[in-house]
Amino acid sequence: MPKKEYPLQQLSHFLPEGSFELIVRYLLHYKVHLTVSRDRRSLLGDYRHAHQNRNHRISVNGNLNPYSFLITLIHELAHLVTFEQYSHRVQAHGKEWKQLYRQLLEQFLGKQIFPQDVETALLTSLHNLPASSCADEPLMRVLRQYDHPDDKQLLVEEIPEGALFEIEGGRIFRKGKKLRKRYQCKELATGKLYLFSGLYEVLNHQI
Repeated sequence: MPKKEYPLQQLSHFLPEGSFELIVRYLLHYKVHLTVSRDRRSLLGDYRHAHQNRNHRISVNGNLNPYSFLITLIHELAHLVTFEQYSHRVQAHGKEWKQLYRQLLEQFLGKQIFPQDVETALLTSLHNLPASSCADEPLMRVLRQYDHPDDKQLLVEEIPEGALFEIEGGRIFRKGKKLRKRYQCKELATGKLYLFSGLYEVLNHQI
């Protein structure tokens, strides 16, 4: 899983205009080792706390659009600040993390950093924060509109019922009916049923 550490000035290429200085302030204050990953599909970002002689480490996917990149980075910074304040005494996505994530995110709102539709979705999300940005489907739908066409992947909801699709790792499923918010899909190799979000990205499909 190749990663690359970028000089701080180059980080501005991944961020929306107006957010760089505030982000760098946090990275320098907490001595964050930030890396940009190029090819992860199942993970948007990651945080590893400081220990022994190693600094806090955050990685973010470099193929995210600038708004998704910033939101993911803020998400991981919230984990860092939570660890600084509570160590391992609280849940990873518990109320303490949610409060700190909300406080961090609010610093970037109302400053014309995000397009209006993204900001509106974020404000809605702040009322009931999910553990993962990926779990916030309304926000994900808005953010996806800003992806580069070459980076867009086919979604489970975009393939017909009964079609086969492949996910990372070579596993193949047959898409079934929608049950409330998710699609029930059968893995061909095992016959087991799994529930997929409509926004889950697939590698390829065939009818």
